[in-house]
Amino acid sequence: MWFLWNIFSKGTHMLQCLCGKSLKKNKNPSDPQLKGIVTRLYCRQGYYLQMNADGSLDGTKDDSSNSSLFNLIPVGLRVVAIQSVKTGLYIAMNGEGHLYTSELFTAECKFKESVFENYYVIYSSMLYRQQESGRAWFLGLNKEGQAMKGNRVKKTKPAAHFLPKPLEVAMYREPSLHDVGETLPKTAAPPAKSTSEPVVMNGGKPVSKEASKPST
Repeated sequence: MWFLWNIFSKGTHMLQCLCGKSLKKNKNPSDPQLKGIVTRLYCRQGYYLQMNADGSLDGTKDDSSNSSLFNLIPVGLRVVAIQSVKTGLYIAMNGEGHLYTSELFTAECKFKESVFENYYVIYSSMLYRQQESGRAWFLGLNKEGQAMKGNRVKKTKPAAHFLPKPLEVAMYREPSLHDVGETLPKTAAPPAKSTSEPVVMNGGKPVSKEASKPST
């Protein structure tokens, strides 16, 4: 078990070396080409990170809930996308540090995966950090299991420390190639602000969609 944990905790980029078969023969860009893991992320606060059916993020004590299953997909060197297995939505962080969920894979969905000195894993936004100090913004849960603003999470605190509990290695298409249009009604126009406007803000508070609808 410790051998497996050491492999997974040092970054999912290492999983690219676990399979002996070469992917060079795979010429179809729509075919799975990336090796990632299906995992649960256990926070030192005593909760598993979960994404609810409405897209809100929080923690759960239930270690068997499908809402706590995530695809950890490598999208760069020690950079991952965190996608809910249940909803298919990506976890993202906006410019105010709020966590939200997105159908589209954008730069706000990229998290740097680092191993802290206590062997827990921390996930920081690749796009945002403190302007003056340069301190990174982290994915985190508070003592009540609520998602925190990234700019209030310190990497030295339990809120930012996660222990991936991998269930299986899986193959994925590159997130940027995902055809999210397949999940939308054929008559619906693509969302104009889906790359920047959060669907669900930190703490599971839905954003009013009425304000974003164009006037008729």
